[in-house]
Amino acid sequence: MIENIVSFLRELKVGARSLARTKGLTVAVVFILALGIGANAAMFSLVRGVLLRPLVNRDEDRLVYISQTAKGSGDNNATFSMPEIADLQARIKTLNSFGDFSTVGFTMVGLGEPREVSAGVVGGSYFSVMGLRPVLGRLLDARDDGPNAAGAVVLTYHFWTTALNSDPSVLGKSVRLDSFDSRSATVVGVLEPCVPYPADTEIIANIVTSAHHLSATMVTNRIHRMTELFGRLAPGANLDTARAELRSVYAVMKKEHPEDYPAKADYQVNAVRLRDQLTSGARTILLVLMATAVLVFIIACSNVANLILARTVRREGELGIRAALGASTGALRRNLLAESLLLCVAGAALGILIAKPMVSVLARYMSRFSIRALDLTVDSSMLWVGAGLAVLAAALLAFVPRLPSSGGAQGFGLASSSTRVTGHANRKLRVFAVVQIAASFVLVASAGATVKTLLSLQAAQSGFDTHHVLAVNVPVIRFGKTPIQVVDYYREATRQIRQLPGVQNVAIGTIVPWRDDGNFTLQVSADGHVPSPAEEPARAQVRIVSPGFFGTLGLPILEGRDFNDSDRDRSEPVAIVSQSVAQRMFPRDALNHHVAWTDPILKVIPMINATPLRIIGVVADMDDTNVVPKPTMTVYRPFDQEALLGGGRMFVHVRSDPYPLVTPITRIMRGLSADQPVEHAATLDDVRAEVLSPDRLNVIVFGAFAAVALLIAVVGVAGVLAFSVSGRTREFGIRLAVGSEPRRLLLRVIMEGAVMAIAGLAVGVACGFGLAQLAGTFLGDLQMPGMLPVAGSALILLLAAVIASVIPAARAARVDVIQALRTE
Repeated sequence: MIENIVSFLRELKVGARSLARTKGLTVAVVFILALGIGANAAMFSLVRGVLLRPLVNRDEDRLVYISQTAKGSGDNNATFSMPEIADLQARIKTLNSFGDFSTVGFTMVGLGEPREVSAGVVGGSYFSVMGLRPVLGRLLDARDDGPNAAGAVVLTYHFWTTALNSDPSVLGKSVRLDSFDSRSATVVGVLEPCVPYPADTEIIANIVTSAHHLSATMVTNRIHRMTELFGRLAPGANLDTARAELRSVYAVMKKEHPEDYPAKADYQVNAVRLRDQLTSGARTILLVLMATAVLVFIIACSNVANLILARTVRREGELGIRAALGASTGALRRNLLAESLLLCVAGAALGILIAKPMVSVLARYMSRFSIRALDLTVDSSMLWVGAGLAVLAAALLAFVPRLPSSGGAQGFGLASSSTRVTGHANRKLRVFAVVQIAASFVLVASAGATVKTLLSLQAAQSGFDTHHVLAVNVPVIRFGKTPIQVVDYYREATRQIRQLPGVQNVAIGTIVPWRDDGNFTLQVSADGHVPSPAEEPARAQVRIVSPGFFGTLGLPILEGRDFNDSDRDRSEPVAIVSQSVAQRMFPRDALNHHVAWTDPILKVIPMINATPLRIIGVVADMDDTNVVPKPTMTVYRPFDQEALLGGGRMFVHVRSDPYPLVTPITRIMRGLSADQPVEHAATLDDVRAEVLSPDRLNVIVFGAFAAVALLIAVVGVAGVLAFSVSGRTREFGIRLAVGSEPRRLLLRVIMEGAVMAIAGLAVGVACGFGLAQLAGTFLGDLQMPGMLPVAGSALILLLAAVIASVIPAARAARVDVIQALRTE
């Protein structure tokens, strides 16, 4: 055993001396391997951190997320109502405890600047079910449950550290939470670092802080679904048995309340482990990125295999002499293995150094898909992955070349000092080059698809002014104000802001395009419109706006008039409809007809007026949800006649740069109400750019992988042809001697490069299609790139191969005939 180790160390020493004589090749191999190993080590760290790393929740393998879907209505997460949760709690035995979580938006006053916060309203059992602990104070428990409890708030660790600078004095402070009304609460604790669900939760409060949660609507109405549900497996139960019992109980619930579960909506229930739910949004993109990194590794190994094989061919004389002197094939192979191991270990060491900054970049990219990427750290697993890839690459590279035996050494090149490329070696070189091109094509085509998507999104026209409009979050503060006083506050604020230099118009709305979630629709009917039997009930968005809203955003009024100050609380209820509503319900003329909300959900949203509304105007469609606009059914209401649902949003149309106006706008708003939050000021252009940033990051990440792969592949093609030319000097000399033109030799070598590229493209198309079909069975939302990215990628690779062939081809065309004929 010791002798073998000593012998192998001797081989390493000999290999190191041999590699030192070819410094250029050694540096190239180490750098190429570093790219392949570094990319894979970084991706493995990301996959491990997001998908495989255990949660901090106690006994997290017994924690499940229960979901309700209504796919027939297009709702992939319908959440639950409180009566549904009560039924499940009473009947399910395989889950011994339940925790409920409702997402609510609060305006919080009392901790620094007034601000909007994304909050969770939970029952007293939530934290015990989730298995979480505090880092400061305590968490909510049974004493905080029920309508008679005092208001209590727990801060998430991320919010405490980023917004409040980890201030321990927040414990015991009183805050005011404004939503549909105002409630006071005390900060009782800070949650340990964990994955919040949903991802952007900043505070978690008990039920008494939300008047809506104490209302009869919330407690008794079965279709008022806004609560997410978690459970913990009972002792002896597993996920499959819990899922089966859950579906059985759910089927009984549907039979007992058929009116609340329409057959067409296809209501279903399911349960998954919490970790799977938290990572569901990231799994597809992570696996795609992992496959991309593996392709880069394959390309790198193929390129290095080319270089190693070329070097071995140049060493035929040396290897033949050693074989003739009695060296066995095993001894020669150990020598090559030692050299490959030295190269791969050096490549792995450099790859680990490259991987660390790559992890930081990729983690920021993945944080848009999973909050788990934010607290990702590099650990020893990256070293193990790098070492494993190094050993794998070394083993592959050591067995690429064909070695002589002692009996066949003479024919292997003992008699000649020149480099002669055998057909076997030449085929291997070309096969490796084809593999590089094929893998590169898959990556370049994928990057091309992301570029095409981004360009399409950027070229889309919104239909309204995005260049000169500043959007500012100014949420409604109802504390100490009547509904009329709330409207008067915004009316006075807009009047004063309109007087600022450079301001053309100011208006109030409820949704900032693309930034706020406005994809909420209600069933609507119209007088004179008789739907056909096969027609689905019409649904439209509701938007509450102030007079001047359409002019501020540059949205044309096609018929009728805008809202004005005469459209008050006690005047006739009026509405303005989008062009899509007018065309569907009033093909001839929409003006002075009536629309009315008829959705059953209005039973639980009494703030929306269900009386008929006279149409006073028709405006162009405004899709404030999708960057690529679609026909949109929208009904607009004046803010004097309808409660401002959701957050107040101010839109300021200016002549020049709007950002200098943020300070005076804030001063005016705070001068009228000291507790008024003024946040997230941005032009609609910048809001749109922020929404497109994930697509831009897609281009950067996949483009970087594709660029590395393309560079390696081009070097591989050039290397193969250069080596082929060096080994065919005598052939080219003879061709020139018998009258062949240099131009024909030039074209011949370039054609060889083009043929390799075409073969690689053919293999890449076939393998890419096969991989896409295979991946589609596991990743249902994976899409094939269109013809334009595929054709463009093929053209790029073909041109790159031709360009890579030019230098070797020029060298072949300049061969000196006399010198070539003297080479042997």
